[in-house]
Amino acid sequence: MSETEPREIMSYDVLIVGAGPAGLSCAIRLKQLAQTAGREISVCVIEKGSEVGAHLLSGAVFEPRALNELLPHWKELDAPLTVPATSDSFYFMTARKAFRLPNPPTMNNHGNYIISLGRLGKWLAQQAEALGVEIYAGFAGAEILYDDAGAVAGVATGDMGIGKNGERTERYTRGMELRARQTVFAEGCRGSLTKVLFEKFDLRKGVDPQTYGLGIKEIWEIDPSKHREGHVQHTIGWPMDACTYGGSWLYHWEKNLVSIGFVVGLDYQNPYLSPFEEFQRFKQHPHIRSLLEGGKRLSYGARALSEGGVQSLPRLTFPGGLLIGDAAGFLNVPKIKGNHTAMKSGMVAAESLADLLAGDAVEATDYRPRLEKSWLWAELFGVRNIRPSFRWGLLGGMIYSAIDTVLLRGRAPWTLRNHADNKATKLAKDCAKIEYAKPDGVISFDRLSSVFLSNTNHEEDQPAHLKLRNPAVAIDVNLRDYAAPETRYCPAGVYEIVQEGDKPRLQINAQNCVHCKTCDIKDPTQNIDWCVPEGSGGPNYQDM
Repeated sequence: MSETEPREIMSYDVLIVGAGPAGLSCAIRLKQLAQTAGREISVCVIEKGSEVGAHLLSGAVFEPRALNELLPHWKELDAPLTVPATSDSFYFMTARKAFRLPNPPTMNNHGNYIISLGRLGKWLAQQAEALGVEIYAGFAGAEILYDDAGAVAGVATGDMGIGKNGERTERYTRGMELRARQTVFAEGCRGSLTKVLFEKFDLRKGVDPQTYGLGIKEIWEIDPSKHREGHVQHTIGWPMDACTYGGSWLYHWEKNLVSIGFVVGLDYQNPYLSPFEEFQRFKQHPHIRSLLEGGKRLSYGARALSEGGVQSLPRLTFPGGLLIGDAAGFLNVPKIKGNHTAMKSGMVAAESLADLLAGDAVEATDYRPRLEKSWLWAELFGVRNIRPSFRWGLLGGMIYSAIDTVLLRGRAPWTLRNHADNKATKLAKDCAKIEYAKPDGVISFDRLSSVFLSNTNHEEDQPAHLKLRNPAVAIDVNLRDYAAPETRYCPAGVYEIVQEGDKPRLQINAQNCVHCKTCDIKDPTQNIDWCVPEGSGGPNYQDM
């Protein structure tokens, strides 16, 4: 079989890459609009995870505003929103104490629900399939297809059964071409195909760099006497230093389960910092340890999230397609929520696409104007200055945020700018080493035992999906100048420095990868390129 042998082709009106809340909401809304208009719009969704929800991870306290619009009768449809948020608390942490602060207005969760995003994704997929959407899990979009005019014409899924050295194995199966009049990229944060689009169509021209956070999450089953179903807690302060953006969540979910996690802004400066170790250290705080003692850790996962806001949004459309959800960057950082905005972006995109498909246009140029008239834009524009204000440190950011939120109410006549996270990293010689305690195996854990709980699996006989643009840079720059930060910022133990004789070498344990994308973001020289592995590889999150 030749590499140039034509692939099987399937054609649709709309192809959606990614079965998260944005992609599935777009698919559902397209089918709803088609039914209303008495038309047929063929819609296909592909998902790189082994099943819908396998790669979905979020805190998550869910605001149902977009869902109310998309499926008003969601309660009758048995949506997995069963634990209303009943109370909120917000703490400033020192190394030994927790001081309760007034709850910020953006963190008022009345009317919201504590959920599993994976469950919600599976349920949304059922609603989409009931409307006639075709959904194919385990198929990773590996290549963008273009027509003769240079417009996006769909994607090709990756070949299966390619061995580590590029040879075909007995498992070899040629990928497929999925072609469409319009292709919607809903890959989530730092999508591998979305990166290609940024360069191909210069989508980031004239906008701020995107800035990111890394969220690390565990689910615990705790002592029933300590469980407060519906309670929502957030903290700032320790263990982050005064110059590093970060904070925690702790949500009391159902059946004595709590979702606990920590977010570290990836614009941190010290290359010795390890977000994973900071999270493990956080759990040892007396305020947190007392809750977890006697409990059992059930699940683990990690995912990067886009924090830049409206000033970092790229151009959203191009000939043949558009961007939605966290692929574009619609997270509301002060709310610590992005699922409702992702869904709304998908719904607005569907409305624009439905009109486009009725004619012969190739670019949905009215998508952004429609967004700017929606509540999504008003919500994000009003909080655009909160995250970048933390460039002035924790105290400066808190003071500015209070002024912006309470006095200016998001109407400041200025917009604070964002910067590229990888450029924030300082040289190792200019930073203090951070000594982390060994895990106790009770409250804190090591990375490999954590990855085990993520059910991560990759076919071992395949090319590494984590590629070095220049292998020499890993040693000659990263190790020499930054003390190999990839060995610390990765929350899955993918990268390690090993000795070969008298020379160090960067070893990539790609089978451990939980697809968080942190390496693609934080590498100081942008030398690491995250590409999709074989379809269905990666974590298999349950109820995350």
